[in-house]
Amino acid sequence: MCELANLLAEIRACTGCGDLPCGPRPVVQAGEAARLLIVGQAPGRKVHETGIPWNDASGDRLRNWLGLTAAQFYDPARVAILPIGFRYPGKGRSGDNPPRRECAPRWHDRMAAQLPAIGLTLLIGSYAQAHYLRDGRKARLEDTVRAWRDYLPLGFLPLPHPSPRNQPWLVRNRWFEAELVPEVRAAIGALAL
Repeated sequence: MCELANLLAEIRACTGCGDLPCGPRPVVQAGEAARLLIVGQAPGRKVHETGIPWNDASGDRLRNWLGLTAAQFYDPARVAILPIGFRYPGKGRSGDNPPRRECAPRWHDRMAAQLPAIGLTLLIGSYAQAHYLRDGRKARLEDTVRAWRDYLPLGFLPLPHPSPRNQPWLVRNRWFEAELVPEVRAAIGALAL
């Protein structure tokens, strides 16, 4: 078995944060030939139940933004999907709890070493942007997303979270879908997925 397959098996068997309300079910997708990496925050309840990443309304909107069919999106030879927290963190006051902090430091660098063909990494939401951009991100998510051109030479493209709960942000920032979504589609098109 190749190193990536072993690593994926290790992630899927992880029980490192077993105190979560719905128990362990790490959700991840990757293949050695993947050209696009999508880093989100954590699986929601529906994704946890199905084990399929972005298998919810957020995923529908994300695939629309990217201009990818479900077949393209769920092909691990094309698209790798790594959340900051690999397991559903449970319900919070206003939506889901934040992703657990243990996952990204434990797994992301090891996964990156097994994904040599990645040409673009989408950073979906503030948790992904904080982890990957660190001090290079702006004070507000809106400003980080607006500065997307600054991050593209580094191989990163920051995006807001596509959750229906984020609709007010999208209404306040209509420029995103009008101006940036076509650029996102062009960048993904250049990957020849």
